[in-house]
Amino acid sequence: MSVMKKLINDPLKVADELMDGLVEAYNGECRAEGTRSIIKNDIPDGKVALLVGGGAGHEPIYHGLVGRNLADGAACGDIFAAPPPDIVFEATEAVDKGKGVLYLYGNYAGDVMNFDIGAELADDEDIEVRTVLIWDDVCSAPPTEKKNRRGIAGLVPIVKLAGAASQGAGSLDELEATAKKAVLQTRSVGVSMAPGSIPATGKPTFDIDEDKIGLGMGIHGEPGVGDIPMTSADDLTPQMLDLILKDFDEDDEVEALKEGDEIVFFVNSLGATTMMECLICLRKAKEYFNEKGIKIYDVMVGPMVTCQEMAGISFSVTRLDDELKPLWDMPCQSVCYSKMEGHYGG
Repeated sequence: MSVMKKLINDPLKVADELMDGLVEAYNGECRAEGTRSIIKNDIPDGKVALLVGGGAGHEPIYHGLVGRNLADGAACGDIFAAPPPDIVFEATEAVDKGKGVLYLYGNYAGDVMNFDIGAELADDEDIEVRTVLIWDDVCSAPPTEKKNRRGIAGLVPIVKLAGAASQGAGSLDELEATAKKAVLQTRSVGVSMAPGSIPATGKPTFDIDEDKIGLGMGIHGEPGVGDIPMTSADDLTPQMLDLILKDFDEDDEVEALKEGDEIVFFVNSLGATTMMECLICLRKAKEYFNEKGIKIYDVMVGPMVTCQEMAGISFSVTRLDDELKPLWDMPCQSVCYSKMEGHYGG
């Protein structure tokens, strides 16, 4: 088994050192807080705060989503590990401005346990906390059990919408409701052709045959619906999108995606997949949605939710309505994702 080459120092200090570099990348807009959190410098008093977080190793998320009209802070864990409760609590204290804090993060057992303990610590200090879990991966559970799903790349448009909503939210209840709507209207599916690696060992996180694609594989290499033969972009793209549309269709809590609906479409590279490949898939996806009369309101493309050097791609669809559309149009800026006012083609 080959060892992946990485330009690092001490493999056991990677998460801490990348956070130091991230603060420098924010160039004065954010600061390090406590053990391993990053916090905006200009959170207004009286704002309902938005805190995200999760393991390192998926850069630029989660801690790269702190910024203008996005999250107020992020609690960062070690590589592929949930942030410990003390880090969650430190971040919670730092972002709280008297109106409570919404936790928004991917649905993984370690994150849920540690953020819940962090919320208990916050409650002891009279800080009100609510939690909204992101569970957009359609391959990890059926629609009837969707709240058991894991969170993958759909977290980027979800955090963007929740971050925009947090700028004017009058209460924690209001922000929680908008975040839940964004989660409900977001579905994702991912595939992998080759593994990433853990910096501490340099070894691949899983094995897959060269002539196979892991369909529905998670952002750590978790199993999906099975292996399929390696194929072309034009063949794979509709297969993946069919799974997303099928999920909308079979979920009793949402309407099926239909002609006239408007969506944000996100093509995410899991690390090693090139922009060339993402764009080739995007052109096929545009054709797919055009045939169904579904309008791509805006597009996101690039390596935002990664797994080190994993070769893989994911698609995320977020349906917009009259409430979510102006939140999407709000400009935002962070290390992970920035957009100007307006939208694709607008």
